[in-house]
Amino acid sequence: MRKMHEIKTVVTPIDFSDNAGLVVESAAYIAGTFGASLHVIFIVQNFEDYSGFFVPQMSVPNIEHELFVGAEEQMESFCKQHQSFFEKAGVSVITSKVLVGDVGEKIVEYATEVEGDMIVMGTHGYKGLERIMFGSVADKVVKSASCPVTTINPYTCCE
Repeated sequence: MRKMHEIKTVVTPIDFSDNAGLVVESAAYIAGTFGASLHVIFIVQNFEDYSGFFVPQMSVPNIEHELFVGAEEQMESFCKQHQSFFEKAGVSVITSKVLVGDVGEKIVEYATEVEGDMIVMGTHGYKGLERIMFGSVADKVVKSASCPVTTINPYTCCE
């Protein structure tokens, strides 16, 4: 008989869209249920691959740095905003981190690095041009993660 997979570390990527709150609360509920730690991450898209498409006023590294600093501030605010829910869900260890790179690859890489036992992520975040340009991050993660991935469809889930 196979041993059941223990869940000690849950990784949840967010994008600060309107759906991010529902996704992180779902992840916190799962982490709390299993007594797992929760890692909330945001990835600043690496724009080096797209630098030939436009001529920005600032260089690509400066844009990424500004986005990184802004994302760290937004992450701190986001986690404070959801702190009472984390406590209510029973999550005692919360790590938040901002990374830079290809979004799908960084999610999988980070989950591997922290020995994540589950990734909980939304199926939808931003829409339109961003989704077309960067593809479906959830699809990439589901296909390449070395741990189970639970996806939350915020349009069919109850709040």
